[in-house]
Amino acid sequence: MRTRHAFIAATLFIVGLIASPATSPAETDPVFNRVSAWSWGIADARTGEVLHSKGLEDFRKSASITKSMTAHLIIRMLNEDPSLREEKITFSELAAATSGSSARIEEGESLRLIDALYGLMLPSGNDAGNALAEHFHERLDPPPGDETIPASRATRANFVAEMNRRAAELGMENTIYRIPFGDGGSASDHTSTAGDILKLGRAAMADSLFLKIVSTSEYTATVYGPDGSTREVTWTNTNQFLGEAGFVGIKTGTTRNAGACLLTAYHRDNTPVIVVVLGSEARELRYTDTRKIIDGTFQLMGEDEAEAE
Repeated sequence: MRTRHAFIAATLFIVGLIASPATSPAETDPVFNRVSAWSWGIADARTGEVLHSKGLEDFRKSASITKSMTAHLIIRMLNEDPSLREEKITFSELAAATSGSSARIEEGESLRLIDALYGLMLPSGNDAGNALAEHFHERLDPPPGDETIPASRATRANFVAEMNRRAAELGMENTIYRIPFGDGGSASDHTSTAGDILKLGRAAMADSLFLKIVSTSEYTATVYGPDGSTREVTWTNTNQFLGEAGFVGIKTGTTRNAGACLLTAYHRDNTPVIVVVLGSEARELRYTDTRKIIDGTFQLMGEDEAEAE
């Protein structure tokens, strides 16, 4: 495998993220008035304290940020059983036909599990999300008995149920997952909140493998054909922040209903933060919004320090 990592300050982030639970959100400051996102938040990754926010608990769609939970869940299983790393993930007809962003794997082809995680997170492969969910479906407990599962989701239902169980464990009280790669449901069905996603980002980034994957700029994997043939596929990370000082991930997401979304891990002056923006007005503006939130936060932190002196 050939990888190129934008792997900045990993130790700092892991140490910072294994800390106490999140506290209540801070007040929004006028310095953030020009942020276009519908809702957003920035938290200290060491303590979970929300430093500044807007609409922190507003119900929103979060698009492909959902894949962060899918990867987090699988990496937790992989940590318990490292042999899973080499299992082959075969793409079913359903997985290969998944619309939207893709890892470009055909029906009947397979990837090692570790490679499928890169195919999920770098090119934001919806197909990889379905393939991974189907692969683990039979190993996981089903949804609550009173939940009706459409036939179209039957081969992934247990995995999605596990996503929701993990969300509950993390205190993501306003989150409901319906599919393993995005929002699902109708145009009015929301998935999460900025506050809940900050909790997910903090928990996921505490794991070194998750951190390694989301900070990788480019990755080449071997694809195995059903006839024994092989080919290589190279994925480029959709996150435009990678390679810039201080940025270490995490996940992009965009749909018409969700707007432009971004979950970011960043550090400056030995202070790691997690930032989420939901519903920025354009793809590029999610990066502009995130910079404004980060710069405004550190500016205010500097002013607080100066006043303390």
